[in-house]
Formats: sequence, structure tokens, C-alpha cells
Amino acid sequence: MSEYQVVQRDQAERLRLIMQDQGEKPGAARGPRIITISSGKGGVGKTNIAINLGIAFSEIGKKVVVMDADLGLANVNVILGIIPKFNLYHVIKKQKSMRDIIVDTSYGIQIIAGASGFSQLANLDEDDRAAFVESLKALAYADYILIDTGAGVSPNVLSFLRAADEALIVTTPEPTAITDAYGIIKSISTEVNGPGIKLVVNRVRSVLEGKKVADRVISIAGQFLNIKVSSLGFIFEDASVQRAVVKQDPFLRSAPNCKASQSVKHLMSRLANIQYRDDGGLGRFLRNLFRA
Repeated sequence: MSEYQVVQRDQAERLRLIMQDQGEKPGAARGPRIITISSGKGGVGKTNIAINLGIAFSEIGKKVVVMDADLGLANVNVILGIIPKFNLYHVIKKQKSMRDIIVDTSYGIQIIAGASGFSQLANLDEDDRAAFVESLKALAYADYILIDTGAGVSPNVLSFLRAADEALIVTTPEPTAITDAYGIIKSISTEVNGPGIKLVVNRVRSVLEGKKVADRVISIAGQFLNIKVSSLGFIFEDASVQRAVVKQDPFLRSAPNCKASQSVKHLMSRLANIQYRDDGGLGRFLRNLFRA
């Protein structure tokens, strides 16, 4: 292992300890649950999933911070129609603190905007990475920190994955997306204490399609990487999602009863280990389906 890899692992462990620090105090609750939302390739819907999953958590009373950690092509704030004054660029350049750049939204979540267009941020040096990790102490009040990483397996993406409690890997039924999802799972598999990996299959046209894709990825990962990947579930293809993107209004709010919204709520319930209640129909079907 190279010296650079050792430093990266140490910083990831520091981040993990920082976020658990609150829970180590006598009588205190565990620190934030850190969930990364990642993908092997762009365009599979991970940012939309991160935002709407965060809203779903907020609807059950959780404090949620959605961080756009795509340092170069950030778009969490774009999907929400928000133009933040400051973003991660200002934190990394030590111009602002992490608390200074947290943005409250009308959707019950807080966001931290990424730094779109600053290509030099795509690969931070060791000192900047260490300072950034330290700045995350400001988020210790949250119940959930959802980190929308960049696509692929850059050093920054892997650092966030190492530090997370769980990694949600998003794919679609497209062959290229499946291949790239396997690639990022392979990268995680080299970690000794890596995150729990859960697969989310987005834009499925049927239950059978979602199950086939998940079973294929899980089987290959187990056979060739000897790593356990579990299926969190799937999200149906839904025209409401694209309409919401155009309107810059999350589909969980603009179309709360659409198939995609019901799917996301059930993903949330599985992560939170709660029973999601609904009025029957598709919601009841998904609840029973995901029970397995």
C-alpha cells in the first residue's frame, strides 16, 4: 500500500470518528448516520435519489443534511432551484466555515452545495482533504448525512465511501450502468472496513426487471469479489420525475403519490428500519414486496 493510500484511509477513519464523537459522550445518542449515494457512471439519477430520500427522512421527523460532494459538477442545488451564495469551494479554500454554507430549504432538509466548474477541486491534496474532514464536525447535530458523490472511482469518491456507514450504489437496467456499478463495488471491496453496500436499481419498468438486475450484480459481486451486496430495492420509471426536474421541484413533493415517490419512501423505510404506512394500492404492494 502506498503512502498516499495510507493517508487517505487515515482521513476516512478521522471522518468516521468525528461523526461518531457525539455518541461517545455518556448519555448521548449516536452521531449522524452517514450514507453515500454513488454510481459507477453519471446520468443514473443518484442526485435525484439523494434529495428525495432526504425529504422522505425529514417527513418522519429526522434532521437531514444533503451534501453535494461532486467536486466539479455539482447539481443538488440546481435540482432544487436554489442559488447558494457559498459552497464547498469556500470551505476548502478556507474562506468560510462549514456552518456558513449550510442552506435551509422549504423541503425540510438542509443542503451543502458542491463546487460546480472548479476542476481543480476534483482531486484535493492531502492537506486540503484533512482540513475538509475536520470541518465536518459542524454537521454532528444531524440524524442523517446523505452524501451525493461524483460518479466513478476518483480519490475523493473513495474517501467518502470509506468514511460512510453505508454506500448506496445506484444503477439502471442499462448494460453500461450495470458494468460501471460493478466497477465501483470492486473498488470498495478492497477496503478492510468498508461500508455496507446496498444496491438501488433506478428506472425499472417492472418488478421482474428490477429483481433481475439486482440479482445479477449481487451474484457477480459475491462470486468474483467475495463481497456481500444487498438489494435495498428499486425505483420505477416514472414521467413525474422528469417533470419535477424541469420544474426544479422534487418529485416527492410535486407528485407524492407517483410510483417513484412510493418507491423512495419504501427505500427510506428499509434504511430507517420502520414500517411505512400508506393507503394500499402500489404502496402496500411495495411494502410487501420489499419485506423479503
